[in-house]
Amino acid sequence: MAAEGDYESILCVKPDVNVYRIPPRASNRAYRAADWKLDAPDWSGRMRITAKGKVAYIKLEDKVSGELFAQAPVKEYPGVAVETVSDSSRYFVLRIQDDNGRSAFIGVGFGDRGDAFDFNVALQDHFKWVKQENEISKSAQLGDSGPKLDLGFKEGQTITLNIGQGKKRDKPRPHSSGGFGLLPPPPGGKIAPPPSSASSNHNVAPQSGGTATGCLLELDSSNSNTVVQSNPSSDLWGDFSAPASSVPPPSRPQNSANWIQF
Repeated sequence: MAAEGDYESILCVKPDVNVYRIPPRASNRAYRAADWKLDAPDWSGRMRITAKGKVAYIKLEDKVSGELFAQAPVKEYPGVAVETVSDSSRYFVLRIQDDNGRSAFIGVGFGDRGDAFDFNVALQDHFKWVKQENEISKSAQLGDSGPKLDLGFKEGQTITLNIGQGKKRDKPRPHSSGGFGLLPPPPGGKIAPPPSSASSNHNVAPQSGGTATGCLLELDSSNSNTVVQSNPSSDLWGDFSAPASSVPPPSRPQNSANWIQF
């Protein structure tokens, strides 16, 4: 039964429907619409399908006044409240009930097959929703009755969290000599030894003393750019700062007899 707090919703409305008085069924065979007087319906009006809670109601009402002619409560579909006939898809058998609980079976039919299809689909969709609601309620009941997982701490129980204690790898830093930030030598390179005192300055020209020599340049095996100067006293070029008039003219040979003196 529907709860009193549930609201009533409309599932489907069909403006034209015919109602037939059908003979009682003598055997368990299905109903046949051909046994009814299809050309002379006993009542014609409007059909309105509503739902209140999980129960659907098929209501037959007057087209003009909306007065209720009969209604059939449907608790399941397909079921006893709504049955199909064996020889047509436009006719159905309804079990109607009054307020006193008395029931009777009548036949209903639609002039259009589309109206019959909508009637069938409206009932199927409603009871599909009812099935889903029943499954959800069963799952909720099983979850409440089943054992619950206790995730709380017991008395005296503690946990330890290690946060920010991971090992860090220290990157090697280059060692500088003397406290200066010098870059390390390239891998595989060689460092030249410091220059010796003899070859520290290639532009130094030591003076030679003692013996006179006629060589102006003397090559050193350790440095090809070293210029060796001779003693000023034995310099063959003479003093460049002296004027040209002070230089005596070269002497003529006196013992030459081939020359005539003027």
